[in-house]
Amino acid sequence: MEPTNIVPNEIKTTIANMGNFQGEFNLDKSGFNSNMPGHTSNHEMILRQPPRTVKKEGAGIGLPYEIRNEMALMLDDHMCALTVALHQYNKHHWLSEGAEGFISLHDLLEEHIEMTSKHIDMVGERVARLGGVPTAHPVTQHELSYIKHEVEGRYSIRGFLRNDLEHELKLQDMMRKQIKRAHELEDWGTVEVLEEVLLDREDLGYHLFSVLEDDTLVRGMEHLISAKNNKVGDAVVDNTNKLQ
Repeated sequence: MEPTNIVPNEIKTTIANMGNFQGEFNLDKSGFNSNMPGHTSNHEMILRQPPRTVKKEGAGIGLPYEIRNEMALMLDDHMCALTVALHQYNKHHWLSEGAEGFISLHDLLEEHIEMTSKHIDMVGERVARLGGVPTAHPVTQHELSYIKHEVEGRYSIRGFLRNDLEHELKLQDMMRKQIKRAHELEDWGTVEVLEEVLLDREDLGYHLFSVLEDDTLVRGMEHLISAKNNKVGDAVVDNTNKLQ
């Protein structure tokens, strides 16, 4: 018996988009930038360090300034991207609906939210340990992020999860790039932090991919009410059917 290997459209789209993804780090964006939100507001606070810079002295970590600067800027990009992912997960968590979605996906996305919040803290802490200033302004975070939040509005649950899966794959891709670079620079602390985060992100991506795959216990009511007696049973199902 030949296996039926049907790839849902959402997964096909994600794979196609990942083939065109050319993620780059913002290594040239350091210090104050008048085009960045939160960089030009008037205030009376005492400035001790400009944004996206690292301390010259070393911050208690015995790595050269150049290495700490490069690693901190890359990490800050991850932290910004993780924050965008968190906002999108929150939206999808709030808008979960349907037989599978309201309970099971609601709980699944809550797990993703908790894990993403943990990773934001881990990466932000590493930026600070390297002597850097993590980006905190929400608009600037989105500007620096290599993933972008989806457009506003309510869309299909499968569409929501497809967007989340694409985010996860891009996060993984960019983290692998920095892990490789951190190995070259012998920044073992950054390697350890990112390897832990990457392993968790791969797990989250696996969750989303599994939910989007073709097989499902829920096929809608079309097979009960169709005049053609179109019972699905265990047969191959057209994945463009809006009722599944």
